[in-house]
Amino acid sequence: MKHNINDNTLEIVVGDITKETTNVIVNAANGSLLGGGGVDGAIHHAAGPELLKACQEMRNNELNGEELPTGEVIITSGFQLPSRFIIHTVGPIWNQTPDLQEELLANCYRNALELVKVKKLSSISFPSISTGVYGYPIHEAAAIALQTIIQFLQENDVGLVKVVLFSERDYSIYQEKLKYLIEKI
Repeated sequence: MKHNINDNTLEIVVGDITKETTNVIVNAANGSLLGGGGVDGAIHHAAGPELLKACQEMRNNELNGEELPTGEVIITSGFQLPSRFIIHTVGPIWNQTPDLQEELLANCYRNALELVKVKKLSSISFPSISTGVYGYPIHEAAAIALQTIIQFLQENDVGLVKVVLFSERDYSIYQEKLKYLIEKI
């Protein structure tokens, strides 16, 4: 499903984010940046061992040995991926910070898009952040993700923003939310 917003395109697809050819893909990372399960594990596996080394260096140097805070972003090379870059972000764990979780999830998308704009890139692919092992309900996460992306695209030129989903079920939910949000524009 595609929708044009100003001079931008928002596209929702079912697929494998590690195969995306956009300038950058987003990794739903854990704070350690050392890989994990789900999207994070798949990206680390497909990018090759250089990614782990780069993440370790980034954590030691730019993060002073600390974990990447929830909602914040860092960028690395894509290494063996078709994408040139990977933006790593840490989504919120469902109900760990109930008063902040919506804003933290929105920050994952907003901060990644802002970094794409700053780096003058023209395409980005997102997974459904926090809806796997972190347990964020997909209906709520989809609404937050799409609202944040649409608002950003209404105010900025990015080019292509894709949301790459793991299953047809996830795709149906995102498609339903996008149709609803488009009607409200």
